[in-house]
Amino acid sequence: MAAGGILPAPAMAKDDFASLFDAPGTAKQRQSAHFTAGQRVDGTVLAISGGLVIVDIGGSADATIELIEFDEKVVKVGDRLQATVAEARREGSRLTLSLGRGGTNVSADVLRLASEGGTPVSGTVTAAVKGGFSVDIGGVRAFCPISQIDLTYVTTPEVYVGQTLDFRVVEFKEGGKNVVVSRRKLLDEQRKADQVRLAQDLHVGSVVSGTVQSLNKHGAIVDIGGIDGFIHVSELSQSRVAGPEDVVQVGDPVTAQVLTVEQGDRGLSVRLSLKALAPKAAPPAGPPPDQVVQAEVVRHVGNGLIVATAHGEGLVPTRELALPPGADHRRTYPVGRKLDVVLVHRDAATGRLRFSVDKVEDVMERANFRDFGQQAQKGGSLGSLGELMQAKFGGLVAAAPAKANPEAGAPAKAAPRAPAGVTRRR
Repeated sequence: MAAGGILPAPAMAKDDFASLFDAPGTAKQRQSAHFTAGQRVDGTVLAISGGLVIVDIGGSADATIELIEFDEKVVKVGDRLQATVAEARREGSRLTLSLGRGGTNVSADVLRLASEGGTPVSGTVTAAVKGGFSVDIGGVRAFCPISQIDLTYVTTPEVYVGQTLDFRVVEFKEGGKNVVVSRRKLLDEQRKADQVRLAQDLHVGSVVSGTVQSLNKHGAIVDIGGIDGFIHVSELSQSRVAGPEDVVQVGDPVTAQVLTVEQGDRGLSVRLSLKALAPKAAPPAGPPPDQVVQAEVVRHVGNGLIVATAHGEGLVPTRELALPPGADHRRTYPVGRKLDVVLVHRDAATGRLRFSVDKVEDVMERANFRDFGQQAQKGGSLGSLGELMQAKFGGLVAAAPAKANPEAGAPAKAAPRAPAGVTRRR
């Protein structure tokens, strides 16, 4: 059954509606048909007038149903629909999409027929009681377990009090003194109908809108109109995020692209992506190849490290880490460690960056010789190359072992000791 009780209309010629009244066979059927309150019937919409939908259900007179019952759903002449006989009358039965709509009284016999035929009933939640809710269905008191009031776990039952909702009668005992209803069964049926309808339109690459229902460490679950879609954390943004809450929150409306649609034992499985619809960012240009930049280890891969820099993320291959034989790069460079790197390659097509730790010292030495030559051209007091390196890279040079003087052929002399009682000023 389609939403609002409307069924797909069969192909029908323009003059066929007149034949509904003129055909002898149809007239005979209309005279012989008898209905009882609570009976489920099929019909064809003949006209819409004065706030009423006039329906042919095969009786001696046309039945009617109030247009307001369809809410915002569109109904038109020629539609096939399913409804329930609210009141059987000789001049034309009164139909309803749900028994008890509009506060009309419902007898115990009608509720019994509704329980046997699966007819929806409309009731008002009057109170939250132990284990569920008290529901008034046209003057008949019924009970709805708290687990049957909605599809999800209910933490605030008081929000349902005062609402008029549709239910399915699941138990009818003691002549109507013990009536149990379920709203969840109706919602499940509607959800399955929505899934079938939506599945026909879903395909890889289509764009859908939905609402974030929940978050977990792997990503976000989104309701896309009766079907749950899943957005993995890697598909939430083009940049790296620590968790889904960095991008979306429960209740947020989202627009996503369908990555996969699979039918499994548990129903339809749909994977979505926000990243696919985001504007493509220009690939990082990367630093100059002769510039030392600071990086931070963000994760390990089999062939090296992924580091984050001010110019973007990149790979430091194991061969560029200057590790001793047998060393584990994961232990030597744990996640979060800071280190200096230089760019050794940038892919022109993808913008992927490859860095090196091993070549940092070479770049620094070339920079030092370049600065030394520039000072020589200016004619300034140069000092030794070692002094220049000490001034520019003091910490690194101080940590390096002292080298012997090749011209003297012997180690440099130690500084003279201070006389006794004199403290050397540092």
